[in-house]
Order: sequence, then C-alpha cells, then structure tokens
Amino acid sequence: MPALPAAAPAAFPAFPAAAREAVRDATLRANLRHATHTIRDKRARAVAELADWDRLRAAGRAVKDHTLRHLDRYLLQLEAAVTEAGGTVHWAADAAEANRIVTGLVLATGEREVVKVKSMATQETGLNEALEAAGIAAYETDLAELIVQLGHDRPSHILVPAIHRNRGEIRDIFAREMGAWGRPAPDGLDDTPAALAEAARLHLREKFLRAKVAVSGANFMVAETGTMVVLESEGNGRMCLTLPETLISVVGIEKVIPTFRDLEIFLQTLPRSSTAERMNPYTTMWTGTADGDGPGAFHLVLLDNGRTDTLADETGRQALRCIRCSACLNVCPVYERAGGHAYGSVYPGPIGAILSPQLRGTAGEIDASLPYASTLCGACYEVCPVAIDIPEVLVHLRERVVQGGPVTREGIRVRIRPARGHTAERAAMRAARLLLDHPGALRAAERILSRTRRLRPHRLPGGPGRAWTDTRELPEVPAESFRDWWARERAGERAGVRMDARTGDPTGGRGDTR
Repeated sequence: MPALPAAAPAAFPAFPAAAREAVRDATLRANLRHATHTIRDKRARAVAELADWDRLRAAGRAVKDHTLRHLDRYLLQLEAAVTEAGGTVHWAADAAEANRIVTGLVLATGEREVVKVKSMATQETGLNEALEAAGIAAYETDLAELIVQLGHDRPSHILVPAIHRNRGEIRDIFAREMGAWGRPAPDGLDDTPAALAEAARLHLREKFLRAKVAVSGANFMVAETGTMVVLESEGNGRMCLTLPETLISVVGIEKVIPTFRDLEIFLQTLPRSSTAERMNPYTTMWTGTADGDGPGAFHLVLLDNGRTDTLADETGRQALRCIRCSACLNVCPVYERAGGHAYGSVYPGPIGAILSPQLRGTAGEIDASLPYASTLCGACYEVCPVAIDIPEVLVHLRERVVQGGPVTREGIRVRIRPARGHTAERAAMRAARLLLDHPGALRAAERILSRTRRLRPHRLPGGPGRAWTDTRELPEVPAESFRDWWARERAGERAGVRMDARTGDPTGGRGDTR
C-alpha cells in the first residue's frame, strides 16, 4: 500500500500563516464557496420544515449536558451492556494506547489489511499510520475519505472531507492512483458524479468481499442497550459493519447517550444539520454479536485522549456536546475562505477551533492560534443543533492563551503559563483594567484623547499594532466623551433647556434631542 503522509500537528504551521497561504488559492476558495453555500442553503430549508426545531435543539442540548454530568455512570452502564451482548470493551487513555489496542487486535486475527468506515476518532489518533508501521494496510471506504487517501491528502471538512476538491481533480486522482491501491479506474473515466461513484464502487467492492477485519467509529453509543449507531449516506459503511468477521469500533467517550429513546432527537437533528435530509439514508445499529449475523467478534475501544480534561472545564466542556454535523463549518466566513487544512487538526472550522486546543492543550503554536480563527460573528452558535456557544468558548480560550492559569491535564490540576507572543496584549489588558478601575483617570484620558484627536495616527506602531492597522483603520475620536455629553445633557434637562445633540447648543425648548 502506498504510504500516506503523517498528519502530526507539529508538521503544520499556525493558523495565521496557513490561512494566509490558503486564501491565495483561487481554486480552493471557489470550491469551498460553492460547496458551503449549497449545503447551508439546503440545510436552512430542511430545518424550516420543523415547527419544533428550537425544542428539538433544546432537548438535544439537555440530553448531552445530562450525560456529560454523569458520564462515569453511563460509561460503566455501556460497558456492562456491550459485554452482556457478547462484545469486548477496551479503555484507551490516549491516542497511543488506542492505536496499540487496535493494532494488537488486528494482528491477533492474522490479517494484514482492514477496511474502515469513516471515523474521526481514528483520524485523531493517527491509526492509519500506526497500522502501516505494523505492516497492516487500512483502506478507507467512505467515498470522500477514499478521495483523500488516494490523493495522499488530509481531510478538510467533517462531513465532506474532500470538499476542497472539484470533480476534475477527483477524476485525475482516481485515474492516477486507483491502480496502485487495487482495481484501477475504468479507461476514459470522465468527471460526471455517476462515473466517479461507479469507479469507486468497483474499486471498493473487491475490498469489501475480501476483508476479514473492519474498523469503524460511531455517531452514538446507547448506554441502556450497548447499541452502536453509525449514520452514513452511501451504504459503504454498512458493508464494513456486516461483512467482516471482526469489527473494531474506536469511539470517543462523549458519544454515549443514556437511552435508546434519546436517539429520537438526534435522528431528526443530525441529518438535517449535516446533509440537509429529512431522514438519514443509511443508519446502521448493532448490539454486540449474534450467531450467523454480522461479525463474530466485536471490540469497542473507548477513547479519552483529553476528553475528561475538557470535561473539567465548566465553560469549555460544552464542546463535548458536538454531534459532528459540520453545520458550523458551512456558515463560518473564516472557514469558507481558509479551508479546513489551515486549522492543522482533524477537527476544522469553528468546532475545531474550540475542541482541538482543549484536547491537545494550548502549549503548541497551532493550538494557541486556533481560538483566534474566528470573527465571533455567532453564526456557528445559531446553527448548532445542540446549542454549543462557540463564541463564548473561543473568548474563554483566548483568555487562557493570553493569561495562562489553572487547567486540568491528564486528570491533574496544573497552572499553565501564557503562550508566547502575547506580551503586548497582556500589557494592554492590564492598562485597561487599571484605567477602568479608576473613573477619574478614565475621564481624564477621554478628555485628553478628545482634545488631541486631530493628531490621531493612521497606523499603530509595533508588531501587533502594525498588523492590526494593516487591514483596518483606527476609529475616529469623538469631540467629547459619552460621560461629558451625558453630564451636559442632564444639566440642560434640569435647567429646562433643550440641547442640540449634534452641536451641544441650547435650542430653547424642552423634549427629546433627536
């Protein structure tokens, strides 16, 4: 199998540098603009069909919040239910342990290849690279993931990992690479969707029929019954989940929900928010093992990898509500222009900007930059089907980056130092706090600014100042502060004189100063 490039975060630049490069790519921007606008318009129409959407959204949030508050109890209940149904549960504290468990399970079968149904958790852990190092070939079977793998690329979107590719590019990738991975692309392949889908179907069919081991993720895990739930649009996932003899599912611990009935909420909100469909095309559920039906061995690997540390943060833990619908990416003006690769994480867009720095910490340059990859416009919060207040968490994480402070790392409460490069910002915040704590000094500063407003520079000095004014103008300083205007206005009212709001001159009457 041709080797895939490693996707270690350290290999990527911080968001500002990566985004600056991405916005220069006209083809990338055109692909992203077309795809995100199409998806979000269809989603808006699908959501508008439900009169009770706001109540479904609130219910989803309530279920996830309740589960996170009692996560220990529900995970133990899940383990007991999966075990009773014939499955085996493994606990992985971090990515390395998860990869070690999965690699050992595959090697124990004697097989040297696996088929995979889309799993962001295994992308997070770098499982494909770990399997390759052990001599095991891992074949992605989701169409978009297949495009990414054949193109020696990285996913750039949660729902549509190859969103940055157009049909012509996909045709070229299939024609060039399929033969090295298995069945080659048909001669004369064109770039129509039907032809590309047929080429992928023929290429994957032989792998489905040959594979004895499959690796999957899960959208939801039901604690009450031990049921795994996978939602997908192509049917490739169902082939992975039913044909192989051994099935290994790697799932983040936050994906558990208490009861089977809770699925009623998410099976309405997830399809509409992700693919803009009323009903998901392929929803596969399995509970343990059954004689003569599906895989004979089922292993569930429960992945922590920073999730319990995130859970300890009262503000940041809401990121764990995420059901991976990608609605926030499709409305984000930053993602639309920069693309997913600029985030240096398997989780791009607004949700990645708050999830990755919590799972990995903010010590690295990439993760320290991600909370700033936003305009704070709030569009992501408005479309989130579980009401994650992403702007609130972004501001919270920006404070952590600049100020440092107490956080939980590997279950231990520690105090982290501020990230590098924010000295000027910290000094400005301290000066602002000092000024705002002393009203007299603030009033004096406002009057000095008003009287010297004609001397206002067009650009600020210093690195951060120059960077800020490279793309925006400094606001004009008003002739008087609001405090002075208010004091003068109130004085005029008490004297029974109406003041002109523009000039401050008396107008000779009472009433509003509009």
